[in-house]
Amino acid sequence: MYNTNSKWPYPCFMNAPLYTSQNMYSDKVYQCPYFPSIPIYGLSPYNQFPPQYIPYTEQGKGCVPLNLKDYGPEPFVINIEEAAKQNDNFRTALWTGNHLQLTLMSINVGEDIGLEMHPDVDQFLRIEEGRGIVKMGDSKNNLNFQRKVYEDYIIIIPAGKWHNLINTGDKPIKLYSIYAPPNHPHGTVHPTKKDAGE
Repeated sequence: MYNTNSKWPYPCFMNAPLYTSQNMYSDKVYQCPYFPSIPIYGLSPYNQFPPQYIPYTEQGKGCVPLNLKDYGPEPFVINIEEAAKQNDNFRTALWTGNHLQLTLMSINVGEDIGLEMHPDVDQFLRIEEGRGIVKMGDSKNNLNFQRKVYEDYIIIIPAGKWHNLINTGDKPIKLYSIYAPPNHPHGTVHPTKKDAGE
């Protein structure tokens, strides 16, 4: 669905192209990446929406930047790839519940997550941008599991495994991490690795 000639804001849906007077006759298609399939305001019946539902910009440039904060434990929907790429903090908790936690991470060029081990927490990581080397092992002096990882790769870290992820690329690694159970306090934000104490 897309707008006709109605005045902004248009009655459009977030999984549809945004056409404005500037681009409606061009070959470019602008889409909001954050909340697909969620109707927004305008002439639609959805005149009120929670603050995490981000509307289009009139200029057809995408969306207003997402407010990256901890939305747990309420129901939550997001385009995780775009959220991960937007995050510039070393760590940002995006959703914390009783049994699971979702965080975003940005690992600078030449840096790493830091050698660590979670005795009672399984961890899932997915790289959305960048490349590196992941190392794991039964002790911090014996990281005998090593793999190169790239965009769209996942990493599973069993509880009790020492591990580290090192950025070997030329741009920050953007990833999201799922802890089960949660590993950080609700609302955790670490702008840098130093702030995380790692």
